[in-house]
Amino acid sequence: MLKTLPATLLFCFAALLPAQSSAARFDMGTKEFRLDGGNVTYVFGVNPRGELQQMYWGARLADSDKLSPAQPMREVASFDPPYSTTPQEYVGWGAGLYVEPALKITFADGNRDLVLHYDSHTDKPGGLDVVLKDISRPIYVTLHYAIDPETGILARSATIESRESAPVTIEQAAAAAWALPRGQYTLNYLTGRWGGEYNLTQEPLQHGARVIESRRGSTGHQANPWFAVQSVTQPGAADEDHGEVWFGALGWSGSWRIVVEQDQLDAVRVTGGFNPFDFGYVLKPGEKLDTPIFYGGYSAHGLGGASRLLHSFENHNILPRTAKTAGQPLPKPRPVIYNSWEATEYNVTETGQSALAEKAAALGIDRFVMDDGWFGQRKVDNAGLGDWYVNKEKFPNGLKPLIDKVHSLHMDFGLWVEPEMVNPNSDLYRAHPDWVLNFPNRPRSEARNQLVLNLARTDVRDYVLGFLDKLLNENDIAFLKWDYNRNWSEPGWDQLPPAEQKKVYVAFTQNLYGILAELRKRHPNVEIESCSGGGGRVDLGILRYTDEVWPSDNTDPFDRLTIQDGFSYAYTPQIMMAWVTASPHWLNKRTTSLAYRMLSSMQGSLGIGDNIAKWSDQDLAVAKRLIAAYHEVQPTIVQGDLYRLISPRNGSEFSATQTVNHDKTQSVVFAFIHSTQEGRGFPILKLKGLDPQAQYTVTPIEGKASHNAPATASGAFWMNHGLDMDDNFRGDFQAAAFRLDRK
Repeated sequence: MLKTLPATLLFCFAALLPAQSSAARFDMGTKEFRLDGGNVTYVFGVNPRGELQQMYWGARLADSDKLSPAQPMREVASFDPPYSTTPQEYVGWGAGLYVEPALKITFADGNRDLVLHYDSHTDKPGGLDVVLKDISRPIYVTLHYAIDPETGILARSATIESRESAPVTIEQAAAAAWALPRGQYTLNYLTGRWGGEYNLTQEPLQHGARVIESRRGSTGHQANPWFAVQSVTQPGAADEDHGEVWFGALGWSGSWRIVVEQDQLDAVRVTGGFNPFDFGYVLKPGEKLDTPIFYGGYSAHGLGGASRLLHSFENHNILPRTAKTAGQPLPKPRPVIYNSWEATEYNVTETGQSALAEKAAALGIDRFVMDDGWFGQRKVDNAGLGDWYVNKEKFPNGLKPLIDKVHSLHMDFGLWVEPEMVNPNSDLYRAHPDWVLNFPNRPRSEARNQLVLNLARTDVRDYVLGFLDKLLNENDIAFLKWDYNRNWSEPGWDQLPPAEQKKVYVAFTQNLYGILAELRKRHPNVEIESCSGGGGRVDLGILRYTDEVWPSDNTDPFDRLTIQDGFSYAYTPQIMMAWVTASPHWLNKRTTSLAYRMLSSMQGSLGIGDNIAKWSDQDLAVAKRLIAAYHEVQPTIVQGDLYRLISPRNGSEFSATQTVNHDKTQSVVFAFIHSTQEGRGFPILKLKGLDPQAQYTVTPIEGKASHNAPATASGAFWMNHGLDMDDNFRGDFQAAAFRLDRK
């Protein structure tokens, strides 16, 4: 039987970091903690009242630099008590607190006052643990700190322990709170909807609180748990590559909340963790609750610098490794995949899938993925979910003949699953109607004709792990596309006492992580994609257990430019699956060339999702050529430093991106135009990130450079003079791509 993962497995980031004695230091004289990593220093200390107070977070200080000892803020007026205005690392709701608390508790006797003071600390590799305790009651909070020595990104979380003699109820629990210097800022965050995820929203940070959240039981399409606060104290200095940026991402795949608040004295705090809406976690005597990890970073090089740090951190520290890539500094680039959904939808058969596999292999595809429709009585979307046996009408001899066929074509095999869902029209639901999230004697709201299994239950957890383990044991499957096609409703769990039922928000997600971790342990070469009707469950929590994500069900290549642009602020292109699908596109009825669709998708991890059985010989030749070209430069595209040269947002006619590999020997440039107007051509692209002294040769992947441009020139030339592509762009929806290789 699978057991819930302990906190050390779920939330221990420090164990991934090399031990560095200088990463964290404590000054006994000033009671000051200091963490250094990359170009970042983070300092907090114990003030005379015993509070843990943040003192500095920004560009790296010299080892010899000393800050003044921590001092509480002075009382400006009786309406601004220092307990509320002092930037505490993790503040309890009590005393005179009027800003967002990190922790709120109700005790069995009705008391709700919680005041946390420093108790002790312990060094650990790459960071430290600091223990806080309430001033009179045995509530202990251990704050976990770890700093990445390369990027300076901090991982912060908390473990809350009760040693009370009676149960206490946690009503609000953050992973961490971050404080920024007083100043003027722009707040950046990601919003959206199904089919339109990852819109970069930018607004001046105002007094009051901006709440970014999901109450849906999972991460959600409507907002993503990432933020970036950019200083605009010096007008004109803040842009994509300039200005100070403080950024963060919450590693939690359930309901979450981030509150960005500027108080009446202009201080800025960012607090994030479990969403307190409908939340109540009962701690019995001696029990603990681990929060998610809240990651935070700093860049002096604008939003572009912030995202490059985050991409590097994710590639090196967050993403899992399969047994095949163990010991490598980075995960391997994702295989180019073919997915059969648009070709067949639910009408999958051994013969039809085999024919598609032959065509996919001829294009140079690495992985063939069979989508929905292979199991149970799954012929439409209102039946079969939950019944994970192979449909004998469609596959009389099981999946093995198809898998053997795919392997004979030198591709590996992947399969679509949706483990957390059930159709009412299924054998599973008829046998176990109590297994779904529900309030007894109340309606059960269906979405997409399905209900959500209560994964918080141990019997449901064991069932899901069991059928997935059996599927992988009986079939040579290299990849699971793990889908999740609706949000929660009626989140009841009546097997528990009423006061404890709200822990479903934590237990469900912990069990999800536990299943994924156990599957990876038992099947170390299997890779997994997190898909939730597109980008509904993408965060740094799920990415510890999955190798890639599906950013959006919207594969329109023009729409994808904006979706992928927003996605790139928070997540590495390594995980960003991007499919080439049919034209005209099913959503917008927009017609685009295959080359345009290919180049749009080649900015991430490439996939083909169209019905290739209908492609012309010319289409097949274009795709084969561009897949081969993509294979040659893919490591640079998905693991290099990304520069957003021209944004597609806000109705831009143009879009351009550039990636540079880490040793600056190769760069790849993509350029797109929406429409030519008044005969104007594409702007000259001044490239970035190259070695100014090195010579680079430009080779077209698709399109051609200007007849006036040299084929070989210095990095300084390409960055200062620029790349002229005007010869490529006349008409609508045009695209070009180039590679630059150092001589």
